[in-house]
Amino acid sequence: MMFLDYILTSVALGMTFLLGCTGEILTEKAGHLNLGIPGIMCIGGASGCLALKYCYGMPGFFVVTLAIIASILGGALMGAIYSFLTVTLKANQNVTGLAMTTFGVGVTKYIMSGMAIDATKNYLYALEYFRAPFAKSTTGLNSWGVMMYLAIAIALASAYVLSRTRVGLHLRAVGENPATADAVGINVTAYKYGATCIGSAVAALGGLYYIMDFMGSVEAYKTIEALGWLSVALVIFTLWKPLVSIVGSILFGMLYLASSIIPSLGINLGMSATPLLQMLPYVVTIIVLVITSISKKRENQPPASLGIPYFREER
Repeated sequence: MMFLDYILTSVALGMTFLLGCTGEILTEKAGHLNLGIPGIMCIGGASGCLALKYCYGMPGFFVVTLAIIASILGGALMGAIYSFLTVTLKANQNVTGLAMTTFGVGVTKYIMSGMAIDATKNYLYALEYFRAPFAKSTTGLNSWGVMMYLAIAIALASAYVLSRTRVGLHLRAVGENPATADAVGINVTAYKYGATCIGSAVAALGGLYYIMDFMGSVEAYKTIEALGWLSVALVIFTLWKPLVSIVGSILFGMLYLASSIIPSLGINLGMSATPLLQMLPYVVTIIVLVITSISKKRENQPPASLGIPYFREER
Protein backbone atom coordinates (compact mmCIF):
# COMPACT_ATOMS: atom_id res chain seq x y z
CA MET A 1 0.00 0.00 0.00
CA MET A 2 2.87 2.33 0.83
CA PHE A 3 4.51 1.64 -2.52
CA LEU A 4 1.24 2.25 -4.37
CA ASP A 5 0.85 5.59 -2.62
CA TYR A 6 4.43 6.42 -3.65
CA ILE A 7 3.55 5.75 -7.29
CA LEU A 8 0.37 7.83 -7.10
CA THR A 9 2.22 10.72 -5.47
CA SER A 10 5.07 10.48 -8.00
CA VAL A 11 2.63 10.71 -10.91
CA ALA A 12 1.05 13.78 -9.34
CA LEU A 13 4.39 15.51 -8.75
CA GLY A 14 5.42 14.60 -12.28
CA MET A 15 2.67 16.77 -13.72
CA THR A 16 4.52 19.84 -12.42
CA PHE A 17 7.54 18.76 -14.44
CA LEU A 18 5.33 17.88 -17.42
CA LEU A 19 3.82 21.36 -17.71
CA GLY A 20 7.19 23.08 -17.35
CA CYS A 21 8.84 20.67 -19.79
CA THR A 22 6.10 20.93 -22.43
CA GLY A 23 6.24 24.71 -22.30
CA GLU A 24 10.01 24.70 -22.72
CA ILE A 25 9.84 22.19 -25.60
CA LEU A 26 7.50 24.52 -27.50
CA THR A 27 9.86 27.43 -26.89
CA GLU A 28 12.99 25.51 -27.86
CA LYS A 29 11.37 24.21 -31.05
CA ALA A 30 11.40 27.85 -32.17
CA GLY A 31 15.12 28.06 -31.46
CA HIS A 32 14.96 29.81 -28.09
CA LEU A 33 16.57 28.49 -24.92
CA ASN A 34 14.42 29.99 -22.17
CA LEU A 35 16.19 29.61 -18.82
CA GLY A 36 13.49 31.80 -17.33
CA ILE A 37 11.13 28.80 -16.98
CA PRO A 38 11.64 28.50 -13.17
CA GLY A 39 10.71 32.16 -12.72
CA ILE A 40 7.80 31.84 -15.14
CA MET A 41 6.45 28.85 -13.19
CA CYS A 42 6.70 30.94 -10.02
CA ILE A 43 4.81 33.82 -11.63
CA GLY A 44 2.18 31.38 -12.91
CA GLY A 45 1.58 30.13 -9.38
CA ALA A 46 1.46 33.64 -7.94
CA SER A 47 -0.88 34.94 -10.66
CA GLY A 48 -3.30 32.05 -10.18
CA CYS A 49 -3.30 32.38 -6.40
CA LEU A 50 -3.79 36.15 -6.64
CA ALA A 51 -6.86 35.53 -8.80
CA LEU A 52 -8.13 33.00 -6.25
CA LYS A 53 -8.00 35.68 -3.58
CA TYR A 54 -10.56 37.76 -5.50
CA CYS A 55 -12.64 34.73 -6.53
CA TYR A 56 -13.55 33.88 -2.95
CA GLY A 57 -17.24 33.00 -2.72
CA MET A 58 -17.69 32.12 -6.40
CA PRO A 59 -18.81 28.67 -7.61
CA GLY A 60 -16.00 26.13 -7.88
CA PHE A 61 -15.99 25.96 -11.69
CA PHE A 62 -15.44 29.71 -12.03
CA VAL A 63 -12.80 29.72 -9.29
CA VAL A 64 -10.68 27.09 -11.05
CA THR A 65 -11.23 28.52 -14.53
CA LEU A 66 -10.36 32.10 -13.60
CA ALA A 67 -7.27 31.00 -11.67
CA ILE A 68 -6.04 28.99 -14.66
CA ILE A 69 -6.67 31.94 -16.99
CA ALA A 70 -4.79 34.28 -14.64
CA SER A 71 -1.87 31.85 -14.49
CA ILE A 72 -1.79 31.60 -18.30
CA LEU A 73 -1.83 35.39 -18.66
CA GLY A 74 0.98 35.77 -16.13
CA GLY A 75 3.11 33.24 -17.97
CA ALA A 76 2.30 34.70 -21.39
CA LEU A 77 3.29 38.19 -20.17
CA MET A 78 6.65 36.84 -18.99
CA GLY A 79 7.05 35.11 -22.35
CA ALA A 80 6.27 38.34 -24.19
CA ILE A 81 8.91 40.22 -22.18
CA TYR A 82 11.46 37.50 -22.88
CA SER A 83 10.56 37.51 -26.59
CA PHE A 84 10.86 41.30 -26.85
CA LEU A 85 14.32 41.19 -25.31
CA THR A 86 15.66 38.20 -27.27
CA VAL A 87 13.78 38.37 -30.58
CA THR A 88 13.35 42.11 -31.13
CA LEU A 89 16.36 43.46 -29.22
CA LYS A 90 18.54 40.36 -29.87
CA ALA A 91 19.64 40.16 -26.21
CA ASN A 92 21.63 37.14 -25.05
CA GLN A 93 19.13 34.35 -24.38
CA ASN A 94 21.00 32.77 -21.46
CA VAL A 95 21.47 36.04 -19.57
CA THR A 96 17.88 37.12 -20.28
CA GLY A 97 16.48 33.80 -19.10
CA LEU A 98 18.44 33.90 -15.84
CA ALA A 99 17.30 37.48 -15.26
CA MET A 100 13.69 36.42 -15.84
CA THR A 101 14.06 33.65 -13.28
CA THR A 102 15.51 36.01 -10.68
CA PHE A 103 12.74 38.52 -11.36
CA GLY A 104 9.98 35.90 -11.26
CA VAL A 105 11.16 34.34 -8.01
CA GLY A 106 11.46 37.74 -6.33
CA VAL A 107 8.03 38.97 -7.42
CA THR A 108 6.44 35.68 -6.39
CA LYS A 109 7.91 35.85 -2.90
CA TYR A 110 6.54 39.38 -2.51
CA ILE A 111 3.03 38.45 -3.70
CA MET A 112 2.71 35.11 -1.91
CA SER A 113 4.15 36.17 1.43
CA GLY A 114 1.57 38.94 1.59
CA MET A 115 -1.37 36.66 0.82
CA ALA A 116 -0.40 34.06 3.41
CA ILE A 117 -1.30 36.41 6.28
CA ASP A 118 -5.10 36.01 6.08
CA ALA A 119 -5.46 32.30 6.73
CA THR A 120 -9.27 32.30 6.62
CA LYS A 121 -9.69 33.64 3.09
CA ASN A 122 -6.40 32.92 1.35
CA TYR A 123 -6.16 30.85 -1.82
CA LEU A 124 -6.17 27.48 -0.02
CA TYR A 125 -9.95 27.61 0.28
CA ALA A 126 -10.00 26.44 -3.37
CA LEU A 127 -8.16 23.15 -2.71
CA GLU A 128 -11.37 21.11 -2.83
CA TYR A 129 -12.19 22.57 -6.25
CA PHE A 130 -8.77 21.94 -7.77
CA ARG A 131 -8.45 18.44 -6.32
CA ALA A 132 -11.84 17.22 -7.53
CA PRO A 133 -12.87 14.45 -7.82
CA PHE A 134 -10.43 13.01 -5.25
CA ALA A 135 -10.30 15.91 -2.78
CA LYS A 136 -11.40 13.71 0.13
CA SER A 137 -8.90 10.92 -0.56
CA THR A 138 -6.27 10.19 2.09
CA THR A 139 -3.85 8.67 -0.45
CA GLY A 140 -1.75 10.10 -3.25
CA LEU A 141 -4.95 10.33 -5.28
CA ASN A 142 -5.86 13.57 -3.51
CA SER A 143 -3.44 15.36 -5.87
CA TRP A 144 -5.01 13.91 -9.01
CA GLY A 145 -7.08 17.00 -9.63
CA VAL A 146 -8.42 18.70 -12.73
CA MET A 147 -5.10 20.28 -13.71
CA MET A 148 -3.43 16.88 -13.86
CA TYR A 149 -5.64 15.85 -16.76
CA LEU A 150 -5.15 19.27 -18.31
CA ALA A 151 -1.37 18.75 -18.21
CA ILE A 152 -1.61 15.42 -20.03
CA ALA A 153 -4.04 16.88 -22.59
CA ILE A 154 -1.66 19.79 -23.29
CA ALA A 155 1.28 17.41 -23.81
CA LEU A 156 -0.75 15.24 -26.20
CA ALA A 157 -2.00 18.29 -28.10
CA SER A 158 1.55 19.67 -28.35
CA ALA A 159 2.84 16.38 -29.74
CA TYR A 160 0.08 16.35 -32.36
CA VAL A 161 0.63 19.96 -33.41
CA LEU A 162 4.40 19.57 -33.70
CA SER A 163 4.31 16.37 -35.73
CA ARG A 164 1.02 16.44 -37.65
CA THR A 165 0.17 20.04 -38.56
CA ARG A 166 1.49 22.74 -40.89
CA VAL A 167 1.98 25.06 -37.92
CA GLY A 168 4.19 22.46 -36.26
CA LEU A 169 6.18 21.98 -39.46
CA HIS A 170 6.75 25.71 -39.79
CA LEU A 171 7.73 25.99 -36.12
CA ARG A 172 10.30 23.21 -36.46
CA ALA A 173 11.64 24.84 -39.62
CA VAL A 174 12.12 28.11 -37.73
CA GLY A 175 14.01 26.28 -34.98
CA GLU A 176 16.23 24.40 -37.41
CA ASN A 177 17.05 27.09 -39.95
CA PRO A 178 15.26 30.44 -39.58
CA ALA A 179 16.94 31.90 -42.67
CA THR A 180 15.56 29.15 -44.90
CA ALA A 181 12.14 29.41 -43.25
CA ASP A 182 12.17 33.16 -43.82
CA ALA A 183 13.13 32.67 -47.45
CA VAL A 184 10.05 30.53 -48.14
CA GLY A 185 7.71 33.07 -46.59
CA ILE A 186 7.38 31.89 -42.98
CA ASN A 187 7.09 34.77 -40.51
CA VAL A 188 10.02 33.88 -38.24
CA THR A 189 9.38 36.64 -35.72
CA ALA A 190 5.71 35.71 -35.33
CA TYR A 191 6.53 32.05 -34.76
CA LYS A 192 9.24 32.86 -32.23
CA TYR A 193 6.94 35.20 -30.31
CA GLY A 194 4.00 32.80 -30.51
CA ALA A 195 5.92 29.69 -29.45
CA THR A 196 7.65 31.49 -26.58
CA CYS A 197 4.47 33.11 -25.23
CA ILE A 198 2.41 29.90 -25.52
CA GLY A 199 5.23 27.84 -24.05
CA SER A 200 5.59 30.25 -21.15
CA ALA A 201 1.83 30.13 -20.53
CA VAL A 202 1.92 26.33 -20.39
CA ALA A 203 4.92 26.31 -18.06
CA ALA A 204 3.19 28.86 -15.79
CA LEU A 205 0.42 26.35 -15.16
CA GLY A 206 3.02 24.09 -13.56
CA GLY A 207 3.48 26.57 -10.75
CA LEU A 208 -0.25 26.82 -10.08
CA TYR A 209 -0.64 23.04 -10.22
CA TYR A 210 2.17 22.53 -7.72
CA ILE A 211 0.62 24.92 -5.20
CA MET A 212 -3.07 24.08 -5.58
CA ASP A 213 -3.11 20.40 -6.60
CA PHE A 214 0.06 18.80 -5.27
CA MET A 215 1.20 20.68 -2.16
CA GLY A 216 -1.81 22.66 -0.94
CA SER A 217 0.40 24.75 1.33
CA VAL A 218 1.17 28.44 1.80
CA GLU A 219 4.87 27.49 1.77
CA ALA A 220 4.73 25.67 -1.58
CA TYR A 221 5.84 28.66 -3.65
CA LYS A 222 9.30 28.52 -2.05
CA THR A 223 10.24 25.28 -3.83
CA ILE A 224 8.83 25.96 -7.31
CA GLU A 225 12.14 27.34 -8.61
CA ALA A 226 13.99 24.05 -7.98
CA LEU A 227 11.27 22.11 -9.80
CA GLY A 228 11.52 24.58 -12.68
CA TRP A 229 15.18 23.72 -13.23
CA LEU A 230 14.27 20.04 -13.23
CA SER A 231 11.63 20.78 -15.87
CA VAL A 232 14.33 22.31 -18.07
CA ALA A 233 16.52 19.23 -17.51
CA LEU A 234 13.56 17.01 -18.44
CA VAL A 235 13.49 18.59 -21.91
CA ILE A 236 16.92 17.09 -22.60
CA PHE A 237 15.97 13.77 -21.00
CA THR A 238 12.89 13.43 -23.23
CA LEU A 239 14.78 14.47 -26.39
CA TRP A 240 12.42 17.37 -27.13
CA LYS A 241 9.42 15.03 -27.56
CA PRO A 242 6.19 15.92 -25.69
CA LEU A 243 4.90 12.31 -25.74
CA VAL A 244 8.08 11.02 -24.12
CA SER A 245 7.85 13.83 -21.57
CA ILE A 246 4.69 12.26 -20.09
CA VAL A 247 6.61 9.13 -19.11
CA GLY A 248 9.75 11.11 -18.28
CA SER A 249 7.90 13.41 -15.91
CA ILE A 250 6.55 10.47 -13.93
CA LEU A 251 10.05 8.97 -13.75
CA PHE A 252 11.43 12.30 -12.53
CA GLY A 253 8.69 12.40 -9.90
CA MET A 254 9.68 8.93 -8.70
CA LEU A 255 13.37 9.82 -8.61
CA TYR A 256 12.72 13.10 -6.79
CA LEU A 257 10.61 11.39 -4.11
CA ALA A 258 13.01 8.46 -3.74
CA SER A 259 14.68 10.25 -0.82
CA SER A 260 11.44 10.04 1.16
CA ILE A 261 10.33 6.50 0.21
CA ILE A 262 13.64 4.72 0.82
CA PRO A 263 13.83 5.52 4.58
CA SER A 264 10.19 4.44 4.99
CA LEU A 265 11.15 1.02 3.63
CA GLY A 266 13.55 0.57 6.54
CA ILE A 267 16.69 1.46 4.60
CA ASN A 268 18.76 3.94 6.58
CA LEU A 269 21.18 5.85 4.37
CA GLY A 270 21.77 8.69 6.80
CA MET A 271 20.77 12.34 6.60
CA SER A 272 23.59 13.18 4.21
CA ALA A 273 22.17 10.82 1.59
CA THR A 274 18.88 12.73 1.17
CA PRO A 275 20.29 15.62 -0.92
CA LEU A 276 22.23 13.11 -3.01
CA LEU A 277 19.07 11.13 -3.77
CA GLN A 278 17.30 14.32 -4.86
CA MET A 279 20.07 14.76 -7.44
CA LEU A 280 19.07 11.54 -9.21
CA PRO A 281 17.00 13.30 -11.95
CA TYR A 282 20.00 15.46 -12.85
CA VAL A 283 22.35 12.46 -12.90
CA VAL A 284 19.98 10.54 -15.19
CA THR A 285 19.70 13.58 -17.48
CA ILE A 286 23.49 13.83 -17.76
CA ILE A 287 23.69 10.13 -18.66
CA VAL A 288 21.03 10.55 -21.37
CA LEU A 289 22.83 13.65 -22.69
CA VAL A 290 26.10 11.71 -22.97
CA ILE A 291 24.43 8.77 -24.72
CA THR A 292 22.57 10.95 -27.24
CA SER A 293 25.71 12.99 -27.94
CA ILE A 294 27.65 9.81 -28.71
CA SER A 295 24.92 8.39 -30.94
CA LYS A 296 24.72 11.65 -32.96
CA LYS A 297 21.27 10.82 -34.34
CA ARG A 298 19.75 14.03 -35.70
CA GLU A 299 16.28 13.29 -34.35
CA ASN A 300 17.72 13.13 -30.81
CA GLN A 301 19.49 16.48 -31.04
CA PRO A 302 18.17 19.94 -30.10
CA PRO A 303 17.00 22.38 -32.83
CA ALA A 304 20.02 23.49 -34.85
CA SER A 305 19.50 27.21 -34.17
CA LEU A 306 18.80 26.80 -30.44
CA GLY A 307 20.16 29.80 -28.54
CA ILE A 308 21.35 31.59 -31.69
CA PRO A 309 19.75 34.99 -32.45
CA TYR A 310 18.44 35.45 -35.98
CA PHE A 311 19.51 38.52 -37.95
CA ARG A 312 17.35 38.78 -41.05
CA GLU A 313 19.78 41.05 -42.85
CA GLU A 314 22.49 38.37 -42.73
CA ARG A 315 20.61 35.71 -44.67
